[in-house]
Amino acid sequence: MRGRDLLSISELTPDEVELILRTALSLKRDGGGHELLRNKTLALLFEKPSLRTRVSFDVAMQELGGHAIYLNQSEVGLGQREPVADVARVLSRYVDVIAARTYSHGTLLDLARHANIPVINALSDEEHPCQALADLLTVRERFDTLRGVRLAFVGDGFNVAQSLAEGAALAGMSFAMASPAGYSLPEGTRRLISESAERNGGRADFYDTPAEAVRDADVVYTDVWASMGQEDSYAQRKEAFAGFAITAGMMALAKPTAIFMHDLPAHRGEEVMDDVIEGPQSVVFDQAENRLHAQKAILALTASDHAL
Repeated sequence: MRGRDLLSISELTPDEVELILRTALSLKRDGGGHELLRNKTLALLFEKPSLRTRVSFDVAMQELGGHAIYLNQSEVGLGQREPVADVARVLSRYVDVIAARTYSHGTLLDLARHANIPVINALSDEEHPCQALADLLTVRERFDTLRGVRLAFVGDGFNVAQSLAEGAALAGMSFAMASPAGYSLPEGTRRLISESAERNGGRADFYDTPAEAVRDADVVYTDVWASMGQEDSYAQRKEAFAGFAITAGMMALAKPTAIFMHDLPAHRGEEVMDDVIEGPQSVVFDQAENRLHAQKAILALTASDHAL
């Protein structure tokens, strides 16, 4: 994977997903103090604000012996003050890898097209591969496997859901998604995910009601109903998602051993009740920690000069 971009989970093979997770687990067990990225620099190019993404990437570089530089939109003016292509070519002369958090996936594609260093998708309007890999790592730690694990996603068919569905399909999981009418993943995307799941020994099902997806699930996952950039449709979304909140009653439909996941930040009292996210089945903070370890693996595999 050295020198490769990571813009979408769908660009990976099942073996590469396994390699990233295995590397993440190894780096997590070892802790910090590695020199795999000694004298390497990561540019954090962010159009959107962030807590977990920014801190986890910064700490990941430090623990791998490298350095990170944070560049926000007011400083760079990506696509406004300066063309995306020029930013990509300039940064390629200064740093070794770019992690970009953008509104448009097209901006990421532009960066990758013109940069001659790896570009990592730290979130776009279509995909969130780093989050999905951290999620798979969390499930793997809890169940010792991914194959055959039933993961139910209840919520909006946006970037987190798409990357998670793609990753689950590559890992041979049983993925079930429930969204209100008009808020699921696009039909073409659903078809591709179902085909990928079938090829890899899993399955993917899409439902209109949350109870169908959650029943007998090993993992129950939800996300906010209105992501950054969707604030104008908040009232409409809140009405559409009525009945889709993860409550204690909803969790009772899953297996007794099921875990609850949320990529955070959460709107408690909306998509998830406080007694669920603070309850014994919740692993949301393990999940947040695993952003660090998954991203260490991604950085090491794409940007290190050393064999792992």
